Amino acid sequence: MTLETIFGPTGNVTWAQECARAALIFFYGLVLVRIAGRRVFGHWTAVDIIVAIVTGSTLSRALTGNADLFGTLAATTLLMALHWATAHVSARSAFFSRLVEGPPVQLSEHGLVDPATLRRHAISPATLEQALRGAGVETVTGARLIVLEPSGKISVLKKT
Repeated sequence: MTLETIFGPTGNVTWAQECARAALIFFYGLVLVRIAGRRVFGHWTAVDIIVAIVTGSTLSRALTGNADLFGTLAATTLLMALHWATAHVSARSAFFSRLVEGPPVQLSEHGLVDPATLRRHAISPATLEQALRGAGVETVTGARLIVLEPSGKISVLKKT
């Protein structure tokens, strides 16, 4: 039995071959994420999101037989290696981290909110209030500092 018998030729796969491809891609994905480490999609920065979308799109084409299976797995391996390298360089270089992930943005300090900064970053009052509630703070005046993190999460530090 050949690999083409199991996985089918590009552009013409049966339902059983598509299922075989799905199983291979599933376990391949698990192995890649385990090798890359927990951090690989841990923070959902812009880079994480882009890699997840491109990886999903690429693998879906291989799953349905619209792309060469093993070429796609090789390309996905390269993409994950680049993502892993980017994450590790970012962890070691503040400059590279800011370049790739962007800097944190201060939204409020000592209860004073900058409405222009909120508009620039498309943060509605409802979103800001949700972040405050999530931190156990009732109003902006109860926060010492509010920061939009590179991941898009809003961090709130309570007044002491």
